[in-house]
Amino acid sequence: MGNYSDNRRRFIKQSSVAMGGLAISNISSPLDIFSQNSTIADPIRLGFVGIGGRGSYHLDVALGMEGVLVPAICEIKPERLYQAKRWIEESGQPTPRLYDKGLTDFKRLCEEETLDAIICSTSWEWHAPVCLAAMKNDKHAVSEVPIILTVDEAWELVETSEKTGKWATLALEQAMLESSDGLALLNMVQKGLFGEILHTEGGYVHDLRFVKNNPAEEPWRLAYDVTHNGNLYPDHPMNRIMAYENINHGDRLEHLISMSSKAVMLHEYAELNYGRNSEQGKIEFKQGDVNTTLIRTANGRLITLNYDTNTPHPRELFRLQGTKGVYLGGSALDGPKIYLEGLSPEEHEWEPAAKYLEEYKHPVIKNYNPTPRKSALRGHGGNSNTTPLTWHLLVNALREKKMPYFDVYDSVTSSVVFPLSNLSVANNGKSVDVPDFTKGKWKTRPPMTIG
Repeated sequence: MGNYSDNRRRFIKQSSVAMGGLAISNISSPLDIFSQNSTIADPIRLGFVGIGGRGSYHLDVALGMEGVLVPAICEIKPERLYQAKRWIEESGQPTPRLYDKGLTDFKRLCEEETLDAIICSTSWEWHAPVCLAAMKNDKHAVSEVPIILTVDEAWELVETSEKTGKWATLALEQAMLESSDGLALLNMVQKGLFGEILHTEGGYVHDLRFVKNNPAEEPWRLAYDVTHNGNLYPDHPMNRIMAYENINHGDRLEHLISMSSKAVMLHEYAELNYGRNSEQGKIEFKQGDVNTTLIRTANGRLITLNYDTNTPHPRELFRLQGTKGVYLGGSALDGPKIYLEGLSPEEHEWEPAAKYLEEYKHPVIKNYNPTPRKSALRGHGGNSNTTPLTWHLLVNALREKKMPYFDVYDSVTSSVVFPLSNLSVANNGKSVDVPDFTKGKWKTRPPMTIG
């Protein structure tokens, strides 16, 4: 029995190495996007619509990048508008033009300004309208998540992009790019280390009860818990899962089913903090505390998305299962884990993933060495003192006049889980078809290439 096991492990290990070599030969080298010798010709001109927590973060990033100008800003709250104006002036740029005449003044900005792109960080219902106004006025658009709230908005963004030649994207919302581990895992997937990917599980599992009930934070989120019931925030897990499973690039989302638990936690939170007879305590919530959405792809892969922002818990786990092994990550673990059949030292036992993540560090990360900033970034996005990789990739795409790697088709596909999961929940978990926004092009589109 021992000889059989040893021979089996040796055969699997040799097969894995051979297949990995075949996969490596088909991957092109990334662009040298971080060359310090490149010449910046015309500056990239950006307009900002919405300058709250996330918008101010993006603005601060842009103001610290060479060759990026911010000539115009739009915001409905005066304190945010004038804070942004002050930041721009303090950075040494000219005083921006201010657009503050109501909720739709972004349309006037898009019509009057000569800009390369609009950065949209408004509340959710304005994301698609801002993107459409930008594209219809010869500007690209970059949105916070979700980029759309309805299937009709998704189709309108795709058709407007195809008609105008301008794009709308979630290029700045790539969780996969927030750490080197996400890109290393993509490198491992594309080099065949896990074999064929069969199932990926992730989610937005983040206790936001305080945030939803705090007027100084994001109370607008609470309104969606009253009116919706489904996965209201699919993009954070989806933007990495789509890359790992080649969604829209050799495979596509085919149909989904979604179910939610009962809704009790927000009501309980309101009663405990405001009283049973308070205005908050009388609110009826539609959104179930825990939602799970299961998606099947055209090629037979599965995706499990978990959404829970109402219960007490640490952050979520992430799991990727292939025919040759499995990866498990997340802040709840003592470091990410991995099991590769025939390669891991013990059969059916986890081992630390650190050595693999280092060995397969993505070439883009190896070439990523931005000059440290003088101070930490402000706004909602962390206090790092380096320019995020997402912003380097975005500005590079604008300079080279090309679509970001996560394009308009990928962006609307990621966000459309929002309305489709709500539809499935409303119909007792009935299966709902996912539109093919690529209109068949997914069959021949190459895998996502970062760089």
